[in-house]
Amino acid sequence: MFNALIVNKDDESGKTSAAVQQIDVDMLPHGDVTVAVEYSTVNYKDGLCIGPGGGLVRKYPHIPGIDFAGVVEESSDDRYAPGDKVVLTGWRVGEAHFGGYSQKARVKADWLVPLPDGLSTRQAMAVGTAGFTSMLAVMALEDHGLVPGHGPVLVTGASGGVGSVATAILANLGYDVAAVTGRPETAEYLRELGATQIVAREEINETVKRPLEGETWAGCIDAVGGEMLARVLGQLKYGGSAAAVGLAGGTGLPASVIPFLLRGVNLLGIDSVMQPYDNRLRAWSRIATDLPMDKLESMIQSATLANLPALGREILKGQVRGRVVVDVNAD
Repeated sequence: MFNALIVNKDDESGKTSAAVQQIDVDMLPHGDVTVAVEYSTVNYKDGLCIGPGGGLVRKYPHIPGIDFAGVVEESSDDRYAPGDKVVLTGWRVGEAHFGGYSQKARVKADWLVPLPDGLSTRQAMAVGTAGFTSMLAVMALEDHGLVPGHGPVLVTGASGGVGSVATAILANLGYDVAAVTGRPETAEYLRELGATQIVAREEINETVKRPLEGETWAGCIDAVGGEMLARVLGQLKYGGSAAAVGLAGGTGLPASVIPFLLRGVNLLGIDSVMQPYDNRLRAWSRIATDLPMDKLESMIQSATLANLPALGREILKGQVRGRVVVDVNAD
């Protein structure tokens, strides 16, 4: 028997409830590899799956947790052996499949990635899906010509998980980072991560009639979408790119095609869920070398399985700063 956060749904009322319970290994789904989970983390999707589901959970009872890191316990796949350290993000684990809020997980071998040298399982989950997505965004911007010295790189939603890691990585690589936040109290935190400019959300969150403004940003990692992303597109330098990673500001994009036609800007979609294996390895290798571990440590708050229902509600309200590391084996 082992502990897991179980979410149940009342068929009559439609309401969900989440609590730590002891379950048997037979409750886990079929898979190639059984992992003794050590750490997980809290993402926006996790908040949805712990609570109302947001249309992500297929059936109940359910174990959320869209990412985890741990040690292989059993494996029927030659790529992994007992004792190997592994990390998992994406593949709809924690949504359609049982996830990482459990002391054990059983998954397909194709969904796992070997933990890169230099990273502990705790550090891997301090990075988690949010940090992995940040690294994918940085790589996409670089693949489209971004280099240090061409101007500031804008990071929206900078005090959140994706934004925090993106700010630290970009600053460490030598970029001038402009961090957008709607919470003035996080300004010092963002400066400590390496931001050289703090941009108040209201300064950039208004829709303007002009399709083009002054060329300001060499690139952008955007976790907000909506009107903010639309406006950023009109502020990018010639040939600049915006990597879209989130939709906290809405799914609409009230934008003009003019920035694409007259300035040759690029809008890059970043998906971390179905990312091919080789690019996953590339991203995790870059994380191990390009993310300063002291900066990562400053983002972390610790949690246990019992803390997750409250944290799920907080992250849906935008009240979680930085990265939450969940020790699934702690009381």
